[in-house]
Amino acid sequence: MADWISFFDSNHPIYVNARHRQVHAALVAAGIGRYLARPGLTVLDYGCGEALYAERLAEHAGRLILCEAAPHLRERLQQRFAGDGRIAVLAPEAVAALSGQSLDLVVMHSVAQYLTVADLTALLALFRRLLRADGRLVIGDVVQPNVSIVTDARALLALAAANGFLVAALVGLMRTALSGYRKLRRRMGLTRYSEADMLRTLAAAGFSARRAARNIGHNQARMTFAAEPES
Repeated sequence: MADWISFFDSNHPIYVNARHRQVHAALVAAGIGRYLARPGLTVLDYGCGEALYAERLAEHAGRLILCEAAPHLRERLQQRFAGDGRIAVLAPEAVAALSGQSLDLVVMHSVAQYLTVADLTALLALFRRLLRADGRLVIGDVVQPNVSIVTDARALLALAAANGFLVAALVGLMRTALSGYRKLRRRMGLTRYSEADMLRTLAAAGFSARRAARNIGHNQARMTFAAEPES
């Protein structure tokens, strides 16, 4: 996990250009927005990355807590939202110190693949403690065992073709192939779950869960799960 944190704390090539960032932010905001059942919720976005969509979520949530482990990225987020009373930016250890049953919604999008099974299990126990009895956990972008880097590339190219940045995406894929991302993915791998595996993992952590009809974001070869604490 430390190597992945270092990668995402660097000037990485995951977004191919500004248009890609804009489209990605809109898709993730819309996807998470489907789970904002009512105004005024206290929402935790765990492993938020650049959180390009945060302002949009904050318009509908009562309080948005962004949690990011990468220190330089977290510092930039803190500077960016310093004047916004709706948004707090916390390190993982600060989230772990939050009061029990203080959150209405926990979102962890495109993070599970970078965690070990033990890491995910520990986080699920934390989320179970932090969520209110009627709260909800959403885990997005879960990688299935049969989803390859080629599948991911095709999904990106389809998104790019539909949104006017195909050439940039082709160049970006070549940059990624030569970057630390591909080397890390080859060396460390991604943690993958079948639908049944993730449902069992969530059930063991005390959640009643189901796979959502659509994954958050552009890659529908990956999965999103919605879960509620069991009483």
